[in-house]
Amino acid sequence: MSDHYHDPADLKLLKDMSKAAPAEFNAWLNLDKIVAREDGAVPRKYRELIALGVACTTQCPYCIEVHVKNAKKAGATKEEVSETALIAAALRAGGAATHGAMALKLYDQP
Repeated sequence: MSDHYHDPADLKLLKDMSKAAPAEFNAWLNLDKIVAREDGAVPRKYRELIALGVACTTQCPYCIEVHVKNAKKAGATKEEVSETALIAAALRAGGAATHGAMALKLYDQP
């Protein structure tokens, strides 16, 4: 048994998931094809940077790894990757602040 939550060996369990819920697994797998499109109005590099920003906010280490490698392969620079992560952090912080305002509103309700 691993001593941490994010163990790359866990990815082998995806095969078990695909057998246990094949329709749902394939639907999930096909979502990544949206990012991998080469013929969209948004170029591949920017698709990967957007995916990386989302991965940073959802905090999926596997997604971060995949999309940073794909962004680099698509021509993204280290500076673009850094800015993407910080833009994601800023939006996540903004969400926390506005949810804090909601918390105050709820606090004042009877």
